[in-house]
Amino acid sequence: MQSVPTIGVLAIQGGVREHLHALELSGARGTLVKTRMQLDEVAALIIPGGESSTMDKLARTFGLMEPLREARAGGLPMFGSCAGMIMLADRISGAIADQESIGGLDITVERNAFGGQTHSFETGIVIKGIRDPEQEFEGVFIRAPWVITAGESTDVIAEISSGPHEGRIVGVRSDTLMATSFHPELTADPRVHELFVEMVRNS
Repeated sequence: MQSVPTIGVLAIQGGVREHLHALELSGARGTLVKTRMQLDEVAALIIPGGESSTMDKLARTFGLMEPLREARAGGLPMFGSCAGMIMLADRISGAIADQESIGGLDITVERNAFGGQTHSFETGIVIKGIRDPEQEFEGVFIRAPWVITAGESTDVIAEISSGPHEGRIVGVRSDTLMATSFHPELTADPRVHELFVEMVRNS
């Protein structure tokens, strides 16, 4: 019988409920993380979409940024979607003044790279490592970043395969960290969350 890990969703800003639901569909137990004590009690953490600069400011205001960095450095698996990708990136292009990140992924990301809210779109993506990878995943992009560069320690697991943004990197993975430009939690397809839950079980 597979274990049922408890995975936290950082609940200081952004979309939280949808990630909790996706975790349930993926064989994990989801819980909110708002404090250091709650962070210490989870087997992994999801950093949701939202507004990365606001998330950064709130994390520092609530005294969570350093605990998050310590947890990441200690090997706590983390998955970031959209703004969560920016929070896990080592380098941010287009950052506002004094914007910080948790870091850990050797990537450079571009904030709001696809444009503003009115430029939101959906497109099919092939994602390495998920169940039935030949079946495209419907990626939902809302004010999304993309990855400009990825270091040698970072595996590219998803790129846009057609259209005006063909070739843009929108999914990466490195050791216990994973991030997507798109919002897998906004679909009924749990395969990206399943991949993360499997990462947590194997960590």
